[in-house]
Amino acid sequence: MTPVAARTLLAVLALFALAGPLVWPEHAVQDLSRFLEPPSLAEPLGRDPLGRSVVARLAHATQLSLLMAVLCVATALLVGTLAGIVAAWRGGWVDTVLHGLSEAFIALPALLVVLIFSALANGDLWTLYIGLALAQWVEYFRMVRSRSGLVLAGPAVEAAWMLKLGPAHVLRRHLWPELRPLLATMATFGIGSSILALSTLGFVGVGIRPPTPELGLMLTEAFPYYHEAPWMSLAPVLVLTTILIGLLSLRRKEVRP
Repeated sequence: MTPVAARTLLAVLALFALAGPLVWPEHAVQDLSRFLEPPSLAEPLGRDPLGRSVVARLAHATQLSLLMAVLCVATALLVGTLAGIVAAWRGGWVDTVLHGLSEAFIALPALLVVLIFSALANGDLWTLYIGLALAQWVEYFRMVRSRSGLVLAGPAVEAAWMLKLGPAHVLRRHLWPELRPLLATMATFGIGSSILALSTLGFVGVGIRPPTPELGLMLTEAFPYYHEAPWMSLAPVLVLTTILIGLLSLRRKEVRP
């Protein structure tokens, strides 16, 4: 898939996530008389076993997944980048403490960290958000610390210090241009990883609790009725596939050797 096609698909999906909940706001309203109602013009994806609108639930689930993923990645990126720059800039005991903290997180598998917070969350969004952000910040810290150390030790930065141009100049003209493309690529893949992790937790029943719609949870609810209503399970799978393929295609040029 070309980057243009990837941007188009992701833009359409983002529009669905933003406008869908406004068009189909009643995602939790039940009508048992409409049990597994097939798709129609009014309900493009039909109704689920409780008579709830599948397209309404899919729109709210897509919005939730995208917002949670962006928020988690933004937090991990901000914390990891700031900590990495401080560690490389200050060195000494500051670098030792931050590096030791990152090693402690690396010793624990990222999925284990998320599962621990999921068990504590009991479906709470904010606790899940903290767990996903904590599982990702180390990646940004290690990359930023390593690359910043090389840049700060380079002749260009030494010349900037000799000319007394100040920290703001070093950050703007030397560090940020070096870090920006790497951070953009990592953040793009991080969004995909966060959405996949959130869906996995919902699928195995330790993530967001019903009746809040979530892509993995929708898959779990739809599987028993796959033969009677295959569109219920295909819809969230299609959304997940579109997001992941779109994000991978969007940044494939940056990761080519």
